[in-house]
Amino acid sequence: MTEERRRPGRDDYVAWDTATLRWADIDVYGHMNNARYFELIDTVVNDHLAAAVGTDIRALPAIGVVAEVSCRYFREVTYPGRLDLGIALERLGTSSVVYRVGIFQGDPAGDGATAAAEGRFVHVYVDNTDAARPVTPIPDVVRAALEPLVR
Repeated sequence: MTEERRRPGRDDYVAWDTATLRWADIDVYGHMNNARYFELIDTVVNDHLAAAVGTDIRALPAIGVVAEVSCRYFREVTYPGRLDLGIALERLGTSSVVYRVGIFQGDPAGDGATAAAEGRFVHVYVDNTDAARPVTPIPDVVRAALEPLVR
């Protein structure tokens, strides 16, 4: 049996971004479609990484590819509204990174104080120039950008 983590709060995250829900994000049940959660998780991680590194991350000698992604849902996210997306690192390894992305909706002092959902996103770094060496250490420029996110 795995240990269940508590529902995360805003203090559990280091960096922040926002997203606005679109009508197209909502499913027939009136809440955000599951696929949209994964799009947001992928986008906020890569947007943060590109901004923190200050270059096109696709042009680096090693790139992070997704090895795993999951999401725990705590309550519905509904239209209309803005989402606050928090990022923190669960683990910064030699060739892999485990991100946690909190998805919040609502007043930070009220119902939006705890996450509506939390994604887990794993990047494994591979050599972008030599297919014979698939797994490689995280580039120094990326590591320097990620270290402040460690929680």
